[in-house]
Amino acid sequence: MRHSGTRPDLGPYVILLAMGAGWGLSVPLAKLAVSTGHQPLGLIFWQEVVIVAMLGMICALRGRPLRLDRRYWRLYLVIALCGAVLPDIFFYFASARLPAGIMAIVIASVPIFSLPIALALGNEHFAWKRLAGLGFGLVGILLLIGPDASLPERAMAVFIPVALMAPLLYATEGNLVAKWGTDGLDSMQVILGAATLGMVITLPLSIVTGQWINPLASFGVPELALAASAGLHGIVYAVYVWLVGRAGSVFAAQTSYLVTGFGVIWSMLLLGERYSLWVWLALSIMMIGVAMVQPRARNSLLVRQPDIGEHDVQAQRQDRI
Repeated sequence: MRHSGTRPDLGPYVILLAMGAGWGLSVPLAKLAVSTGHQPLGLIFWQEVVIVAMLGMICALRGRPLRLDRRYWRLYLVIALCGAVLPDIFFYFASARLPAGIMAIVIASVPIFSLPIALALGNEHFAWKRLAGLGFGLVGILLLIGPDASLPERAMAVFIPVALMAPLLYATEGNLVAKWGTDGLDSMQVILGAATLGMVITLPLSIVTGQWINPLASFGVPELALAASAGLHGIVYAVYVWLVGRAGSVFAAQTSYLVTGFGVIWSMLLLGERYSLWVWLALSIMMIGVAMVQPRARNSLLVRQPDIGEHDVQAQRQDRI
């Protein structure tokens, strides 16, 4: 990317790096949020509250407020369930039992799950290279589960399949949006609608199941981590939408690699986590697999991270917002 002259424009690369660092930080923050026993539904509700507040303000300033027309509710419901409520239940549940760095690697498997779903729905065409990439991704997952030395405790291996439910749901969400489109809404409007519906869903469920929390009652590190994670999402996602319009969706999608890398690094710095050679090998093989299964440039889907927001498929295909 260059200006009209010959000097390279490093701005988008710096922004891409900052986005990866910001979203990667959400992985250890999730670990801190569940560190004192907070349950998923209570956390998800307050997470949605912060997102609605931030994106609601941004959408209002952009002159593209929340649309409540009846025709949009199917889209909101799919994103709320497959992109937030259900995957975040699995994500928080697994985060309480697995190292944060392992969760960062697991979340990187979204494109691995996305490929077979895309083929089944007719969103993508078969290619041997991408099938090989799927194989690399599966090997990476097996390296996390198989060797005795891969996890701090062997009993943790049973929670890897639970953690994998989150990227499976994210991949399902992305493919359904690719199939149906966003009916003229942009990414922020879609997420704002989904987060609003997510609040409506999780509030009564958190109360009925006894998972309700009042973060203001004893505002400590877990509550601060939750607020910081949701706030980061709102800020970074707004920047992400801008970057798609500035540099294109294919360039912006490369943040998925940085999120995983920074997720591991932040987990080491903030939580003192250390990983075996098997984990580093799994990370390397997973990244190779992700690179091989990435969708084609003309029809690319953005890789979803935990609580990252949603694809504006129409905007991506035109490389503008």
